[in-house]
Amino acid sequence: MHRYRTAFVLSATAAFLAGSLALEASSGAEVPAKTILYLRLTTPVSTKTSHLHDAISAQVVRAVIVPGGVAIPMGSVVTGQIDKLIPSSTPNNRALLRMTFNHLAIPGQPGTLDLRGHVTAVENAREQVLADGKIQGVLESELPITSLGTVLGKLGQSNPALGAEVQRTLGKPDTSINLPPGTDFQFVLDKPLAVAQLLPPAVPALPAALASSLQGLLANAPQRSTSKDGKPGDPLNLVMIGTETQIKKAFQQAGWSEAAAKSSNTILRTIRAMMGDEGYGEAPVSQLYLYGHAEDLAFEKMLDTFTKRHHLRLWRAPLQTDDGRGIWLGAATHDIGIDIHPGIVSHATEADLDLERAKVGADLAFSGCVASQQLITRPNALTQGTTATGGAWKTDGRLLAIEFKP
Repeated sequence: MHRYRTAFVLSATAAFLAGSLALEASSGAEVPAKTILYLRLTTPVSTKTSHLHDAISAQVVRAVIVPGGVAIPMGSVVTGQIDKLIPSSTPNNRALLRMTFNHLAIPGQPGTLDLRGHVTAVENAREQVLADGKIQGVLESELPITSLGTVLGKLGQSNPALGAEVQRTLGKPDTSINLPPGTDFQFVLDKPLAVAQLLPPAVPALPAALASSLQGLLANAPQRSTSKDGKPGDPLNLVMIGTETQIKKAFQQAGWSEAAAKSSNTILRTIRAMMGDEGYGEAPVSQLYLYGHAEDLAFEKMLDTFTKRHHLRLWRAPLQTDDGRGIWLGAATHDIGIDIHPGIVSHATEADLDLERAKVGADLAFSGCVASQQLITRPNALTQGTTATGGAWKTDGRLLAIEFKP
């Protein structure tokens, strides 16, 4: 289910540390309170296997920018401990977990900084984060598979063999909190943080000639994908320059999974994930069309629930850069729940598409596979609309252009 590994985290860090340490720094600044740090766990945390006061660590995966430059670069390390851990001992008890981070180490700078803040969100988690930073688990009664269990119990009475087989396939509900390495979460500063140096961005803007060329090429490009019957689909908000191999490598390094093709096995796994409210990072995606064909590539990123995921589709465009490199157009959205309409059950999506665009850009930059990236403005861009199921969306209309390293 999860392909997050310490190896890709460390390799991404090494790539950025090498670039950051070579950059000339300027004078320091203060990072204000309420600033959000986007972090990624590098140690596993679980109410099943972890212990109270276990040491934990995470990395900064989005640079914190203040006037004048980067205050906290990608690859910075935060450390702390588990200061609250209560397993879910019965079906009616919720697991509780709190991670406290109190030190920040910035690459190339001596010592550590005192950090004061709390966790505010765990991306794509079925659990809820409380105001004091505690992560609160789910109850068995809140999982779809529990309701199904009642039905299966009656089935087992009339046909014990069939009931046992279905129960074995679906498995037992798991309400523990399990955060593997690679889990993304948000941490907000409760107090200002003074940093000694400011750095330039680790990933530069596109070369001027490439940016100018893309603006011209994209002037007449489609703005939305469509369904098979021609209904408007997701708005386009990404453009990528590189090969299929380079793109796949970057997403793998960033902890994303490539969506699997539909088959009896993947459909069964999807049903199991939906019923158990579990993650299934390779779940097939519905097809959308651009330039007369379905997406060429699709990637997604989940945690422990099927109802929430980052995902995107990429289409190979009939365009090339001036030096002959391939251009891909993409549409990225964030599923945040289930949207139910008469006759239709689909994912509900985050209305602000620019948040997901920034997520994709940050994850790929952290992978170490990006040569440059920049927002590109196109003429007469769409800025708002509705999804096929009636959900509203909004954007500033720009596309994030990402150039991959050779």
